[in-house]
Amino acid sequence: MKSVSISGSPRVNVGKKDAKALRDAEQVPCVLYGGKEQIHFAAPEASFKNLIYTPDIHTVDLEIGSQKYHAILQEAQFHVINDSLLHVDFLEIKPGKPVVMSIPVKTTGTSPGVRAGGRLVKKLKTLKTKGLVEKMPNSISIAIDALEIGNSVRVQDIKIEGLTFLNAGNITVVGVEVTRVAALEEVKPATAAAATPATPAAAAKPATPAAGAAKPAAKK
Repeated sequence: MKSVSISGSPRVNVGKKDAKALRDAEQVPCVLYGGKEQIHFAAPEASFKNLIYTPDIHTVDLEIGSQKYHAILQEAQFHVINDSLLHVDFLEIKPGKPVVMSIPVKTTGTSPGVRAGGRLVKKLKTLKTKGLVEKMPNSISIAIDALEIGNSVRVQDIKIEGLTFLNAGNITVVGVEVTRVAALEEVKPATAAAATPATPAAAAKPATPAAGAAKPAAKK
């Protein structure tokens, strides 16, 4: 897994007024958890570009004052209107201690269901994953070579040694759904068969009078 380096300065004051002043100066208030105590610091907003605004995951080498820490991104908060970065939480990595990360999902191969007119739908873009940092992959690959229309891969179907997925097991991660075009292709053969005229029956023979039935009177 790749790593991003971020340098920050310890915060003396941690109130709302100080946080606003930091943001006005294009600094982001941050907190590092997981150690003996919480560490409050601020880092330049530009330094988060390769950590947050990317689909990839990274560990973080933090340098706060004269101290260095190895961490992961825990949470990022954004402004509801302009999407500016308001606050970032980090979790310090401890040897032998599992962490929780959201790992991106990628698909590999070609689905026969898609070739038949179905639509590939990715229900989850990431999987909430628990495990040691050194076990965490850059992405979780799902092979779709066997997915026909109506088939799917659920969380419980994915097994990676050393990792536990925290999403509900019955949630669909990726699947192939039927489309209108595919549905019409299935209906056409049935419609064509129904429209084929039946073989004409042999001409009906005049009915033979039943035994004992009265014969028509002869004309005079």
